[in-house]
Amino acid sequence: GQSLQALSCFPPPWSHTGSLLLAVHFYSLPRAAPLIPSTALGVLLLILSSLLAYAGIRRSLRNASLFSSLCLTMSVFWCGYGVVFILGGQGFLNDTGDFRNALVPGLVTFTLALFIIAVVGFLCREVILAMIASAVSLASAHEVAMHYSTAFGSSAVACNYMIVCLVGGYFALGRILYFLTKEEIALPGTDLAKKKTHEQMQSTRGSMNHFAVSGLILNMLSASVFGCRLLGVTGKLFIGQVPWLWAAGIYQIGICILSYRTMDVLMATFFGFTSILKFAGGYCLLYPIWQPEEPSFPTPFLVVFSILFAVLALFLTLKSPVDGLYLLFYVAYCIALACRPKGFFEGGPQGVDVAIFVASALMTLIHLYNVKASAKIPTGKGAVKALLARSSFLKIREGADLHAPYLGYSKYADAEVLGYACSVLASFAMTMTGDPQAPLATVVIPWVVVAGGILKLLGGSVAFARGKTLESSVFILYAVMWIIWGLTRYGGLYGTTRSFHAAVGIIAFMLFNGFIVFCTLFLNIAWFFYSLAFLLIAVSFLLDAIHALPAGYDIAATLIFGLVSFYCFLSALFNSIFEGSCLPMGRPIVQLSGVGGGMTKCLHLPARKASSVKRIADILKNGGTCGIPTDTVYVLVAACNRPDAVEKAHHSKRQAQDRPMSLWISSLKQLEPAKHLFTPLLWDFMEAAWPSPISLVVPRGEWVDFLGMKDSAKYVGTPQSIAIRIPDCSVTTHLIDLVGPIVVTSANPTGEADTTHHNQVYAKLGDKVDAVLCDGPSPENIASTVVDCTKIDSGNIGFFRVGIIPKSQVKLILILLLLP
Repeated sequence: GQSLQALSCFPPPWSHTGSLLLAVHFYSLPRAAPLIPSTALGVLLLILSSLLAYAGIRRSLRNASLFSSLCLTMSVFWCGYGVVFILGGQGFLNDTGDFRNALVPGLVTFTLALFIIAVVGFLCREVILAMIASAVSLASAHEVAMHYSTAFGSSAVACNYMIVCLVGGYFALGRILYFLTKEEIALPGTDLAKKKTHEQMQSTRGSMNHFAVSGLILNMLSASVFGCRLLGVTGKLFIGQVPWLWAAGIYQIGICILSYRTMDVLMATFFGFTSILKFAGGYCLLYPIWQPEEPSFPTPFLVVFSILFAVLALFLTLKSPVDGLYLLFYVAYCIALACRPKGFFEGGPQGVDVAIFVASALMTLIHLYNVKASAKIPTGKGAVKALLARSSFLKIREGADLHAPYLGYSKYADAEVLGYACSVLASFAMTMTGDPQAPLATVVIPWVVVAGGILKLLGGSVAFARGKTLESSVFILYAVMWIIWGLTRYGGLYGTTRSFHAAVGIIAFMLFNGFIVFCTLFLNIAWFFYSLAFLLIAVSFLLDAIHALPAGYDIAATLIFGLVSFYCFLSALFNSIFEGSCLPMGRPIVQLSGVGGGMTKCLHLPARKASSVKRIADILKNGGTCGIPTDTVYVLVAACNRPDAVEKAHHSKRQAQDRPMSLWISSLKQLEPAKHLFTPLLWDFMEAAWPSPISLVVPRGEWVDFLGMKDSAKYVGTPQSIAIRIPDCSVTTHLIDLVGPIVVTSANPTGEADTTHHNQVYAKLGDKVDAVLCDGPSPENIASTVVDCTKIDSGNIGFFRVGIIPKSQVKLILILLLLP
């Protein structure tokens, strides 16, 4: 763990290591044979790019935005750069012209992007980082000039990379000293801890997506590939430019995930959309490998894609009008692609690419400067919000629970908006039946596999992290179906002969989906129709596999599923932005008693934070009831000096008379004033047995009054005895230290299984408790051992329940005490 932390503390060694490799390469370029073979150089750059990406992500999570932007930008630069070198080394780039056409779009992008980072760095007094960015920017600019004019030699490029080596070495030395001396020695310009204070203050005021800058630079990169072709900077579009597009697509998916980490649903959805376009663009440039003519594009899909971009732009305008206007460029881009049959290869879409490149560069400057500087470039934030504040119909959601998960605690915002949108895209892409003799002639695979498959897998993973088990299962199952069927039908894997094995697999999927349809009866109406509509699509897949598909059935099924998905997309967007339910998902069709307890949200707090434990303590002191983790399973607790809370806990779980509530303390010191009321052997046994998952049932007596139970006593134990315990859990004992003795019962309705995860507490008792302290899975799945100590003075103990501690271990404690 410390080595990984050290790696993220001084990542510039990877920047100057890569720069040193490139400096050596360009110094040796005039030679007949380069000193470092192209393939080896490409592999080394790929390794260094992954290390830079790790460093950038680690640092960005700590609010050092300029540093992380530089790391991530250079990471994607060297990733694409390295793959181009590998292609050259393996003979895919035949001559100097191919190498130039492959490299120049990326070099142009990163010349400008790194120049923007350098300008913001100098303005915000991040001199070291600005010098690194400006040196790499100049190196890229010199390399572009070198490819077009023999007057520029490779030595100028090498000199710039040597500057990066020197400055990066200085920065690395400063970070190493800072780490080794435990923050006592910091060279000037290398102390990131002092520079992130302002950003941390900003992030506490509101959500700040530090990764948006990197996502905008990736948009510049993909636009540059096609824009350079229109402007004549490059001579053709071919396989050598695919590394830039697919590197941008892969990194864009990463930026999408990280944007969910920053709770920015709208920008995460936008970056997910743009990653689809990047993968599709790279896929189209690979077409000459398997067919001579350029591909055609499904018009209905692109029209729907433009509508989704327009809706997203409208909602993003509510947060930032400038960002909303920026998304309109992608609306125009999809319309341009739909209007031109050859898509990316036509002049119209390439002209929009040029506009996207310029707009993305401006947005990069605005976002990066506004994150770093105290004086902001106006973007209209708050303007629309102020207008809507006067409306009684639409109110924007705000507050700490804006991204509260359905169950428990999650580090990610909800990804259902992207999941539904991908269902819309995949379904409308499938409306193109294609030619069985030439299944690859129409571009469908990227839309189905990336949108319907990869991004839905992402949405399913995030939904699972937020406690939505059914929704995550649905997204993942449908993603697998889209990937398999998309590749099978539009990848030419089975040609004109339909496969019996494919039909069997589809039937298996239909059985799974039938179970999902049944489960959604207990979720809501929208999800029921969503899963039922996908069953229609699965039927069309089956009929197509056995060569019995009626004309028009598959199009009708995909349209129905697409429209249902579009409604869910709009509903999720509305519910994530506005209060209330403007477009409701509906109530469960079948409502069962005890199901859906978590639909009424209660407070959920992460147990790893001391502030969370303090808030739970305050709730208990004020008469609330809470679900908390222990050394065994989760329990429901109330302060024993609050009779109203104890009574509430007793009734909330329908406590049976034969299962009385128990009493927990944090230390025997709380019973010290009443020590004389316990027999010496019982006191010694309690000292030897605790803290542990052993509950001791002791005779009821006057000692109960010393704990301030008052009227709560009638709900605890029986008239003759009380179960008491000191848990072996630091979180629980700390909570008891803050509150005092607590009354405890299992966090599940009487007769049901113990709860072993905070999600289960939230689901079973979420509408009956005031808060849940979330600590993930329980350390054990078995409850405590309950020992009868009412006759311990005669040397005998009994067992009401044998839990995690076996009888033999408990009896051994007593035997050791009885030995002379």
